[in-house]
Amino acid sequence: MSTEILIIDDEKAVRESLQDILELEGYEAKSVTSGEEALELLNEERFDLILLDLKMKGIDGVEVMHQTNLLYPSTKIIVLTGHGSLESAIDAVRIGAHDYLLKPFETENILESIEQAFTEKTERQRKEMLIEQLESSLDQLKDVEGITTPELPGRRIVTLPQGIMVDLERREIWRGNTRSHLTPTEGKLLGIFLDNRGRVMTHKEIVFFVQGYETTEWEAPEVLRPMISRLRKKLTIFPGMDEWVSNVRGTGYVFDPNR
Repeated sequence: MSTEILIIDDEKAVRESLQDILELEGYEAKSVTSGEEALELLNEERFDLILLDLKMKGIDGVEVMHQTNLLYPSTKIIVLTGHGSLESAIDAVRIGAHDYLLKPFETENILESIEQAFTEKTERQRKEMLIEQLESSLDQLKDVEGITTPELPGRRIVTLPQGIMVDLERREIWRGNTRSHLTPTEGKLLGIFLDNRGRVMTHKEIVFFVQGYETTEWEAPEVLRPMISRLRKKLTIFPGMDEWVSNVRGTGYVFDPNR
């Protein structure tokens, strides 16, 4: 499967240069000239990596970053910046960008940063797979040992804004003829969120209610991140619903269907 990269930059020369470099290296690349075009495209298509100019008229690179993180948390972002915006580039890295590159950039630096980003992404996916396997093994062990997981009071069927219905017992979400089926872990996670709508829940708290065991402050986000990512993927078939799950930096998550 080819790797798709999106270039977002209002400078024609930069876009064309990057696209030529990437295509010569065997990547599939698309480019847009503004934040508005980027968000329109991102609502229709997912990319493995984004090369993002920070300083653009209209919707700037920081806003594109925020929206991309909501839509596709696993997409890597490399920030492109001029010397005058170095400080904002560093701030962008602090809020989730993989790297920043100063213009004018060297081809070797671009390709090295991209390779590092994909290496990190592959390692993250491997860890998520291992965590998912551990979750499955833990559920099987609980069944064998007769261990019950503490749960918050649930609802059988919940009505949400925009005509969305949730059946927690059957682990289904639907609106009209569109349906999404959840795994037991995803269903439990959504049930926790539904019972605590609008309330910020800590990483440790969510892991305890979903998995039934205590974690440390640094372990909880690592355990929870892949669960949140998988749930969001199931919610994306209902436009805007995945945005109801918001990350509260350094604390946890909040589920708010009235956003």
